[in-house]
Amino acid sequence: MDKREISKDQLKVKIYKTRVGMGEDAAEEISARINSLLEEKEYINIVFASAPSQNEFLACLREKDVDWSRINAFHMDEYIGLDSSAPQLFGNFLKDKIFSHVTFGAVFYMNGDKTRQKEECEKYAELMRKYPTDIVILGIGENTHLAFNDPHVAFFDDPEFVKIVDLDEQNRWQQVDPEDPICFDAIEKVPTHAITLTIPVLFKATYAYAISPGTNKADAIYHTLTDEIQEKYPSTILRNHPDAILYIDEDSASKLD
Repeated sequence: MDKREISKDQLKVKIYKTRVGMGEDAAEEISARINSLLEEKEYINIVFASAPSQNEFLACLREKDVDWSRINAFHMDEYIGLDSSAPQLFGNFLKDKIFSHVTFGAVFYMNGDKTRQKEECEKYAELMRKYPTDIVILGIGENTHLAFNDPHVAFFDDPEFVKIVDLDEQNRWQQVDPEDPICFDAIEKVPTHAITLTIPVLFKATYAYAISPGTNKADAIYHTLTDEIQEKYPSTILRNHPDAILYIDEDSASKLD
């Protein structure tokens, strides 16, 4: 497989010729980690990202020989105010890509109903306390957000576990793609608010894997690996995680030296 490896601070970075190769290798390595943890623990807890950047990885992961019945699954963010059947909902995305393909021990969906935002934050925060994260699988946004922690609401010392955030303009435009049915066809249809796990909760995961291919992520990857670790670029915090790997392709790595 055509790939090369670099590192920045504590973060390992694996760069692949294609995003298909990236997805295959990430699935192989992460499934191996899952099976290793299942040899040590009766159950493990995994938090999944929801985005087109995860497509190749999730398609490969769901085919791996894993005892999914011993895994509790979570997602890390959700739009507020969409109809429960909307394909853009991250719970629906994950259901389509992996949750409906294998039998998890439990899947904990985040509810973005407008009428119960505070209660949902409290409920999901309690789940994060009850089921400490063994593995978090992240994407990196075009503005370097992790989950929906955009730069203006990303706090490395956030006291909250789960919170309601407003989405910045660059984030909302990232969600627009008339050709993709899981994206929005106009900026006006993109919700302005969402529920998200906070940076410290994501960072608590024993193992962190970030998957971020594509030309549209080139600026974000450049900032992630070259700028000072700071809240202006939330994904830079990955460089401080004791056991994190970033999977990217040549397109998203195109602005690196």
